[in-house]
This record gives sequence, C-alpha cells and structure tokens, in this order.
Amino acid sequence: MSIFMTSGDALSRPSLTSSACPVRPLLALSPVRQRCPGARATQPKTARPSTERKTIKMAARFLFFFDFDETLIAENSDDSVVRATPLKKLPASLSDSCRPGFFFKHSQRILTFLSECGVTEDAIRAEIEQIPTSPGGAALLDFLLARDDFECVVVSDANSYFIETWLQHLGARKLFAKVFTNPAEFDINGRLVLRPFHSHTCAKCPENMCKQVVLRDYMSERVMERGEPFQKVFYIGDGENDVCPTLALGQHDTVFPRRGFPMHRIIQDLCKTQPGVYKPSLMPWERGEDVVDFLKEILQEK
Repeated sequence: MSIFMTSGDALSRPSLTSSACPVRPLLALSPVRQRCPGARATQPKTARPSTERKTIKMAARFLFFFDFDETLIAENSDDSVVRATPLKKLPASLSDSCRPGFFFKHSQRILTFLSECGVTEDAIRAEIEQIPTSPGGAALLDFLLARDDFECVVVSDANSYFIETWLQHLGARKLFAKVFTNPAEFDINGRLVLRPFHSHTCAKCPENMCKQVVLRDYMSERVMERGEPFQKVFYIGDGENDVCPTLALGQHDTVFPRRGFPMHRIIQDLCKTQPGVYKPSLMPWERGEDVVDFLKEILQEK
C-alpha cells in the first residue's frame, strides 16, 4: 500500500512511445555533452544544497534529477500557500505581475503578501502538507523508495521550506540524497524570507538558478567520490527552466518532460528545428506510472 496521497486528476495513461527525439540504446556511460552558453556559477563555485546530504546509495547505478513544482507535486507551491490567506487568492495587482524569467522575485512578493495578511508558519505548513503528488507520483516514489538502484536529487526553483516540509510530511525525504533550491527561513517577525540559490552567467536561466550548473557540479562531484560515472542519468520536469540542464546530458540518458507542458513543447521545437542537437532520449509522461514502466524495462537490462 502506498504511503502517499494522490492527485484527484483523472488523466488517461499514454503508451510509452518516444517523440521526435529517438530512444537511444540503454545502459552505457553518460558523458556530459552540450554546455549552455555561459553556464557556470559565479558564487559559489560549486552548487550548494539547501540541506546536508542524506545517506547516499553507493550501490546506485542511475542518477535521477527531479523538479518539484508540477512534477513531484500536482501544482505550483506558491499557489498552494496563497490559500492560507483570507481571500485564498492573490490580488490581481500581484497575480498579474509575474513575468517570464522572474519567478524568484514573484515568489518573494508572494511571501511578503502572506506576511502582510498575518499568515503564520503553522498555516503555511498546513497548506504545503496538503499538496497532492502529481498524477501517479505516489507510484513513482514508492517504486524508487523500494530500490537501491537510483540516487535521487531535487533541483527546484521553489524553496527549501516548501520542499523539505512536503517531503518530510510524506516520509519521502530519505529518498533524496540532496535538495538544491532557494534557501528559505522564517525571520523573527514570522515572515518566510527567500534567498537566491546562487548567481551564474547563463543568459538562458533565471538569475537565481541555472539548473545546468547544479547538474554538472553534482555529477562531477559524485564521479570523483564514486570513482566512476553513473550508467545512466534521468531528468524529470515540466517547466522552461528544466530544459537547460538536460542539454548537458548524453545520448544514453533519458529525459521525462511532462506531456503538453512548456518543457515538452520547447524540446519538441528544438528537435524539429535543430535535428541532432538534443542528445538524450525523450519520454513524455502524464502519470508517474509511465515513468515506472520505463524504469522497470531499464532494470531488466544487464
């Protein structure tokens, strides 16, 4: 029996067929490939996690990167906590102020609004704990928790308080070796204060986080610690900022974009307009079970 709550969404389950980007041979080494122009952190030099590393599965053969909002969870966590306000929604002046590439600053304004409304830490925590997994997300988490083959990492533009609270409430925190995200903590006035994860020089990513920098730094660190690369790297996400990190993956790796979401559309366009540029295999998903079925096939390979 699953320990996780599930989304009430009733979505049809697609067949596991590849999109325009071909499925590549499995279980080969995963060299780092294309670098996003300027994708290097300026401070700090290495990606820093929001929390200390949990127990690493040294026997893990595969490395799995997860986005959080609308990937692990069914919705945007900023939208979720707004339900703790008296009107349970943002005023139009604030909801209409979000611009592409400035999600971090918009999140800061939302947290300020919560404080002005008198929303307490307990109220914020309660809303976060009620967020359901994405469709079929419980099945995917249960599958990974039951196996030692996967080292899992969260890379998210949300914040440490939201992610840690949600994972711990579900009992899924132990699955993730690290959580890379924007630090957040309550100040003496009870306001949740958000800080940028790092600065970088990538022109394609929001100023507070380039996920490709995080991915590259973590992979390099782990290869040095392990003495060998992972057999295969996976990345699952939904948003525009999930495209950049996948450009660093190779032809033996696999990317899971949420079907119909910005990440999926951008990669499809890239595959059509620049054939051969996008190296990893592409496996769109609508439910977590789609990913589980694919991973089961991988595990059967020797």
